[in-house]
Amino acid sequence: MKTAYLFPGQGAQFSGMGKELYETNSEAKKLFDKANEILGFEITKIMFEGTDEELKQTKVTQPAVFLHSVVLASTIENFKPDMVAGHSLGELSALVANKTLSFEDGLNLVHKRALAMQKACEMNPSTMAAILGLEDSIVEENCSSINGVVVAANYNCPGQLVISGSNEAVEAACEALKEKGAKRALLLPVGGAFHSPLMEPARAELQAAIENTEFSTPTCPVYQNVTARAVSNPSEIKQNLIAQLTAPVRWTQSVEQMVKDGGTHFIEVGPGKVLSGLVKKIHREAEVNQA
Repeated sequence: MKTAYLFPGQGAQFSGMGKELYETNSEAKKLFDKANEILGFEITKIMFEGTDEELKQTKVTQPAVFLHSVVLASTIENFKPDMVAGHSLGELSALVANKTLSFEDGLNLVHKRALAMQKACEMNPSTMAAILGLEDSIVEENCSSINGVVVAANYNCPGQLVISGSNEAVEAACEALKEKGAKRALLLPVGGAFHSPLMEPARAELQAAIENTEFSTPTCPVYQNVTARAVSNPSEIKQNLIAQLTAPVRWTQSVEQMVKDGGTHFIEVGPGKVLSGLVKKIHREAEVNQA
């Protein structure tokens, strides 16, 4: 029996996130205040009082979700994970939780990642769409037959695959996949084509920052999005984190591997319950809780 701690990515944010933690826990308050200093703007004000529109900006969303998750993890008594994983951005939260990264370095990388991704989004009008009710292989084959950039980006759970690419190619893929029997092909309210080749400018920008950051040997393995397997070697963790921006998030495969490796209890740390729902769809017998 092993306990896995899971950290959500973009999309889990909500107005008021972290406010109760800030007001009731002095250690949490210190970390939130330190984050305002590091970022150079009052992220806590946006987290606690911001509109959905303000929170949706990539440069705000990513540090906000990271902060909520990491601060919450720091308040858990006897926090001793056997394994950790994070969905996209959540991988950086997981790497702070298992002591691969310091809080300060983790937040700095998230900030740089968010700005680099926002810039890449502005360079190429692009989007993502959730495809429901089809086999992964059908979605993959369809994407490869469409003109333009469109790829499988997030393997969330069986029957739920997110595609990512240029606006025209994603819309064409959605129409074709509806004809193939998709229950839904739903355009997502995101700023761009995350986890696709269109994120290459952001990947190149982030690479230097990651290579210049110290990564320590973690206290437990991290199941990384790119490989969907346990990794403990700091240089391998770095390479996978760099590759992650243009590679798909293999969430289904990561959870399946954690279960194979003895994971029975999954605890979601951060805003929302998205990952808890996905774990239940991937492995019905799993015990799932929120921190």
